[in-house]
Amino acid sequence: MQTTTVDVKTADGVADAYLVRPDGDGPFPAVLVFMDAFGLRPRLAEMAERIAARGYLVLVPNLFYRAGRTPLFDLSRLAEPEHRGALFGEITPHIMALTPEVVDRDTGAYLDFLAARDDVAQGPVAAVGYCMGGMNALRAIEAYPNRIAALASFHAGRVVTDAPDSPHRGVGAVTGELYFAHADQDGSMTAEQIAELERTLDAAGTRYRSEVYPGASHGFTMADTASYDEQATERHWNAMFDLLERTFRR
Repeated sequence: MQTTTVDVKTADGVADAYLVRPDGDGPFPAVLVFMDAFGLRPRLAEMAERIAARGYLVLVPNLFYRAGRTPLFDLSRLAEPEHRGALFGEITPHIMALTPEVVDRDTGAYLDFLAARDDVAQGPVAAVGYCMGGMNALRAIEAYPNRIAALASFHAGRVVTDAPDSPHRGVGAVTGELYFAHADQDGSMTAEQIAELERTLDAAGTRYRSEVYPGASHGFTMADTASYDEQATERHWNAMFDLLERTFRR
């Protein structure tokens, strides 16, 4: 496979992104990956390559591109739990800058970039999101239900809030299938919030699966952090590929 860094033109600038292309001529179904808060780094490239190895072309944009190209933060101590709070203090303003309007606008640019490639199969793409990326990917599929056929969201936070524009309130717009994997030790997505999400999905008639991963912490798929859970991560791969294979009927 081929792993490169590409530039995606947006209405607000240029987003650097990982692009992983399988071997062969294609065209390939496309998967748009929404990063976690720590941004583009070797772990996300490794995960994108694992997806691409199954025959998908994968794009992982730097969602914080307005602040600069990757790397934006010093991640040398990312695996140290005591350093996490200080790092999040630096990252939080960038997270909050990703308003629904910004996410919608950027997603359109990412989808246009994929659609313009000869090696991408025609039709909708699938989305995968981690942590804050799971929440932003949900906003994306709500905004582009005809262009994103499915979403796999893992340990997403802030999916259910009291805000009028809380992501869960828009699920009625989704025409594809959703998969949510929740960590059962995640203060950003409590049992009560999970129940509210599921009630909203049921009321909207949305096709979905929502599962709680016992013993897992927020960020459990990220092997470069202290939250990594190998068993939960393997379960996440199985769930993701099951959804992708059914979505693209491979």
